[in-house]
Amino acid sequence: MDYLSVIRRDWTANPRADILAGVVVALALIPEAIGFSIIAGVDPSVGLYASVAIAIVISFTGGRPGMISAATAAVAVLVGPLVREHGVEYLFAATILMGLFQILAGILRLNLVMQFVSRSVITGFVNALAILIFMAQLPQLTGVTWHTYAMVAAGLAIIYLLPRVTKAVPSPLVSILILSVVSISLGLPVNTVADMGTLPEGLPSLHWPQVPLTWETIRIIAPYSAAMAAVGLLESLLTAQIVDDMTDTDSYKRFECRGQGIANVAAALVGGMGGCAMIGQSVINVTSGGRGRLSTLTAGVFLLILLALLGPWVGQVPMPSLVAVMIMVSIGTFSWNSIPNLRRHPWQSSVVMLTTVAVVVGTHDLSLGVAAGVLLSGIFFAQKVQRLFRIEREVSADGQSATYRVSGEVFFASVHRFVDRMAEFGETAPNVTIDVTHAHFWDISAVGALDKVVGKLDKAGASVRVIGYNEASQDIVDKFALHDKTGVELGAIPH
Repeated sequence: MDYLSVIRRDWTANPRADILAGVVVALALIPEAIGFSIIAGVDPSVGLYASVAIAIVISFTGGRPGMISAATAAVAVLVGPLVREHGVEYLFAATILMGLFQILAGILRLNLVMQFVSRSVITGFVNALAILIFMAQLPQLTGVTWHTYAMVAAGLAIIYLLPRVTKAVPSPLVSILILSVVSISLGLPVNTVADMGTLPEGLPSLHWPQVPLTWETIRIIAPYSAAMAAVGLLESLLTAQIVDDMTDTDSYKRFECRGQGIANVAAALVGGMGGCAMIGQSVINVTSGGRGRLSTLTAGVFLLILLALLGPWVGQVPMPSLVAVMIMVSIGTFSWNSIPNLRRHPWQSSVVMLTTVAVVVGTHDLSLGVAAGVLLSGIFFAQKVQRLFRIEREVSADGQSATYRVSGEVFFASVHRFVDRMAEFGETAPNVTIDVTHAHFWDISAVGALDKVVGKLDKAGASVRVIGYNEASQDIVDKFALHDKTGVELGAIPH
């Protein structure tokens, strides 16, 4: 595909839907950004300006068109101690270093680590985020008047029923506009965006962190920056995969790593905090028709316009209208077929998914949940492969020769079975052949086990011959086996 075709696909293929979807996302970003600023212990302008900068920059530099990035809770929860102990200027410096780490991650192609995240982990991640998104709306639904519940119900009715009549305009946008008009005109006693925090006035300006450029500063911010970069990339790459599935398109994860880094550096330089991809807003964008980079750019630009020119009006937007949108996002994000799949899928997959959900919801830490899921997936996979390993023994009629046919994968999880199984036979034949034609030696643990087996047979007085290595096994054995100590005769047979 040529460069002009890529531009048309990403920018001009769906302009009307992209623009309208971006407007919806911009409105939904405001209370989120304010809330994340409160979590981080900074002024609301820090989260709002970060969302503006990240959304605008990532629309040009990112690798996943249609995905929304802005200030997020995943990053905000990490920086609270830094802000409390050293001040907001150190947060800006840490965000710049965070961006540099992410750019380096893109150069080093660390996005390939995502290949080790199983589908069960991704499903658990999605379900956990859906639960967290719903839980985040509960403070707006407690200790309020009946008007709030009525407006949320009305908003959900508009969101789900309007598409049956027309899809010309995103139903979440219509819901927000109608409920805002009703709330403002009737003066209903409901919470508004202004109740979340003071909205900034005017445009953001360039700001270099006012911190000393010393190794002491690096020592202070580096741990925070590394954690922010890792969590930001993890959530961004997982969200990119989810949007890939929703739109049935591919994304460029390496470019996304680099783009996230550039966007975070830009956010810090306008007085903003760090951020990453947002699954909730990305789902809003996609379900509202947003597919291209124009939708992400529109979200950032329209948010800037709202803050700079329409702040007083935006402050009057009723929170129930935004709560209805986020409940819709929660419902749409949750993988409902994962519930019946608990019985249909292998129990190991279900355990991985449920563990990921439990850890994320329990700790509100996405990285811990994904790490737990990946660890369990690795353990279950190793156990499955281990069970595929077996050894068969054949003895000649005169009892002078014994052949062991090894099949399966020999690696750190199966080496004990290899050694124990060979020891069980109690070999007494003077000539032993170990045929590994149908086996594969993966690591130095496997080579060490082979050395151990051959060594024991050699000490028992047997003449040992190992045959049938495939090319990869032959290579690792040649490099690491202790041939001079075991006296093994290596007779490789290509196959």
